[in-house]
Formats: sequence, C-alpha cells, structure tokens
Amino acid sequence: MKRTVVCSKFQTEKQGLDNPPFKGPVGQLIYDRVSQEAWDQWRNDMQIKVLNEYRLNMGDPGDYAVLVKQMCLFLGLEEGQAVSVGDEEKGRNGR
Repeated sequence: MKRTVVCSKFQTEKQGLDNPPFKGPVGQLIYDRVSQEAWDQWRNDMQIKVLNEYRLNMGDPGDYAVLVKQMCLFLGLEEGQAVSVGDEEKGRNGR
C-alpha cells in the first residue's frame, strides 16, 4: 500500500512521495507534508513558469532563494501570497 499524507496544498489525505525530493530540511518537509500530486504540479508546471517569468538564474543564491520561497508558498508549506504566472489564479497559494 502506498504511503499517504495530509497534503499541505490540498488539505486532504493523498498519496505521498516515495522519497524526499532532495536532501535537507526542506526536502524532508516536502516528503512529510506534500502529496505526489502537488509535487508533480510544482515540478512539471509551476516551477518552470516561475523560472521563466522571473528569469531566475539558479547559479545566483538570491534567485535560488526566490524559487525555494515560491515553491514553499505554492505547496502550502508557508503562509503568504505566491506569485501569479501564466494561467495560475492570482494570489493562489494552494489554500
């Protein structure tokens, strides 16, 4: 049986990730509190939109911090207002 989590984005019980998506405390937090569905939405769609819309350079520590912040907002791991890009709802933060 697949592991489930109460997803911080959807506020319902959903299938969790098989492994943390990356090392460190943020990766563990995602593993503990984010569903596979929400992670796929971030990784396959929203992450690219944020990178392109704001022309973030992943070699720049400041730009990387912006991406991580937006990821946490999108996934509902932090309170606040996520950026609006593409066809995303204005101010959507997953709640």
